Amino acid sequence: MNKKEYTEYVEKKSKKSPIYKNCAFAFFTGGAICTIGQGLRDIYSSLTGDEKITSSLVCVSLIFISVLLTGIGVYDKIARFAGAGTLVPITGFANAVSSAAIDNKSEGYILGVGAKMFIIAGPVIVFGLLSGTIYGVIYYLAGILL
Repeated sequence: MNKKEYTEYVEKKSKKSPIYKNCAFAFFTGGAICTIGQGLRDIYSSLTGDEKITSSLVCVSLIFISVLLTGIGVYDKIARFAGAGTLVPITGFANAVSSAAIDNKSEGYILGVGAKMFIIAGPVIVFGLLSGTIYGVIYYLAGILL
């Protein structure tokens, strides 16, 4: 079987993905998560009046809700339905860290939870720090030169 025949075979046997349906579910679920975040922001803003405190409370609330839903197994069901819509940065990141910690709890708190917690999210942290540092250096140098 050559490469072309194999490709045709795989395409014939593969289940077709309903891409438009998946995109719609992801769009509306991600929008719902963002709408919840905006609702929390409006509530906290009316209670505190301070933008920094409000922003922090919204982040902490979204992380808490995501970790809680991951812990009780609901977040995974939402993710199966919504696909990429649950990858809204703060909730998706919290889910990735907490699910890895929960999955490795049986190995102990240090070698399981502590060591494996950032296996999935670790590269994201490294990339974010590295790209932020590079951007900061470029921004600083542009400010000096311009």
